[in-house]
Amino acid sequence: MSTTVSSPSQDSRVSAVIAAPGGSFLLEERTPEEVFTPEDLSVEQRQIADTAARFAKEQVMPAAARIETKEPGVMRNLMREAADLGLAAVDVPEEYGGLGLDKTTSALVAERISASGSFSTAFGAHTGIGMLPILWYGTEEQKHKYLPRLLSMEWVAAYCLSEATSGSDAMNIRTRAVLSGDGQHYRLNGEKMWITNAGLADLFIVFAKVDGEKFSAFLVERETPGLSVGKEEHKLGIRGSSTCAVAFADCLVPAVNLLGEVGKGHQIAFNILNMGRFKLGAACNGSARQAIDAGIAYANGRKAFGKPIAEFGLIQRKIATSAIRLFVNESMSYRTVGMMDAALAKLDDAGVGSAKETQKQIEEYAVECSILKVYGSEMLSYVSDELIQIMGGNGYVEDYPAERIFRDQRINRIFEGTNEINRLIITGWLMKRALSGKLALLPAIKQLMDEIMQPALSEEEDTGAPLERETRVLTRIRKIFLLAAGTASQRFMAGLQDEQEVMADLADCITTVFALESGILRAKKLAMAGSGSAAIAASMMAAFADEALSGVEQAARRVLAASSEGDALGIQLAVLRRLARVVPADSVAMQRAVARHFLALGRYRL
Repeated sequence: MSTTVSSPSQDSRVSAVIAAPGGSFLLEERTPEEVFTPEDLSVEQRQIADTAARFAKEQVMPAAARIETKEPGVMRNLMREAADLGLAAVDVPEEYGGLGLDKTTSALVAERISASGSFSTAFGAHTGIGMLPILWYGTEEQKHKYLPRLLSMEWVAAYCLSEATSGSDAMNIRTRAVLSGDGQHYRLNGEKMWITNAGLADLFIVFAKVDGEKFSAFLVERETPGLSVGKEEHKLGIRGSSTCAVAFADCLVPAVNLLGEVGKGHQIAFNILNMGRFKLGAACNGSARQAIDAGIAYANGRKAFGKPIAEFGLIQRKIATSAIRLFVNESMSYRTVGMMDAALAKLDDAGVGSAKETQKQIEEYAVECSILKVYGSEMLSYVSDELIQIMGGNGYVEDYPAERIFRDQRINRIFEGTNEINRLIITGWLMKRALSGKLALLPAIKQLMDEIMQPALSEEEDTGAPLERETRVLTRIRKIFLLAAGTASQRFMAGLQDEQEVMADLADCITTVFALESGILRAKKLAMAGSGSAAIAASMMAAFADEALSGVEQAARRVLAASSEGDALGIQLAVLRRLARVVPADSVAMQRAVARHFLALGRYRL
């Protein structure tokens, strides 16, 4: 099923982008024309992205020190200035005072405004998990009452889900809500922890269990009697953002402030988190680009042993690997949002683009959102760590931006569900789809099992096509995943969900398939367009393919060893070795070419 991503100035390269089913990348091959890439952005989208980037550079970063010390009024004023530029209104329809733009533009704003982790956190929490629950699940009265104030940032929103004893186990919250005898109010009692924007917020989205059982959500205004905000937490990073506990002691909330339906708050919590995970992955692109640019500038300017350290091979390896991982995360981010926009455009064409339908379409890509959250946060962790290493002692002191970037990024592996939880979601979501027949994973596993019983695996023919070796590696990685998943499913069956180590290794294999294919498709699309960046993109994917294959082979080996034994294990390991037997690229040469390209440019840009 295909549909055009709606934008008047996008060309024919975008018209074939399809709303592929979530998770289908495991089994179905795509062509470059079928995926959206950063190079496909329209003029309007680029203009809004530039506006967000200028605001971050000219307004946010000059105030970075004042933000970090929480100087009164600084964060609030900057958020209002962002709202004045329309940056908070992208996701909200015009009928409520928003701009009603596509999700690609929303991702671009999240990415380009991320120069300061503290500001990005406050802004992202407000525009994402703060406003979207009201937009998607609120009544018309609630939307008209609250959204205009939130869009102007006259009011700031906070999202109250986590508790001291139920961080990852969100459904185990202890906050309680009891309806009054006259049905006019709910009485809330409990405490929420680690609430972003709590010190600034005027409106809190609060999750509680009605009568101790029915997981529900409420809109609670700051001045509501019984609500109190604790002291600011002193954090490792994102120090300029507000993080406090929020307590409710016989807090009387009008019954009309119930958000959605009683007992269905889990739908709000989990669907909103999908969008939060996607935007976090996109925001990591902007922070990583900032870090790579800082590393390139330092490497070009710093001299040791009589020459710039940019000329040293191990410095070049750090820059190249950082650039490659960013390229891959960008490719996955815009491929995912392209599918979202294609699906939403289809709804608009059919006249059924309601908020409920919007969140259902985004839920379709839950696994891709979790992949982006995990890969993006770990990519940025690697990039920021290597930036400090490139800068040496200077990277460890506050005079340079490296230490702040390093501190700020650490929370991303905890935000929006820990990476451990998201790895379980990735595998669990796909296995659930497979068992329900929505994803033909089980037939694909059976087909592979039949294939590996043959004396020799079929060899792909060398046709000389661009990125052919890398595409062959992708095919092998898909088969390795099917081998591991099939063996684990047969061994553990319904108990697989309790084998967390196996689930996590399978999730890493799944992530690698999406990452490698997204990068290859983008590189091929650059080549088809005659881009001057095509050769460097091809070099990046040549180096990444070998890294990907090595990682998947090790993960699969662990899964097989945990799922089988004896002669059966020996046969499976032999098949794994055959699948992983690919002539490697000269990764040293590839990485040198990538690093020298960006060092010559003086920044990471394609």
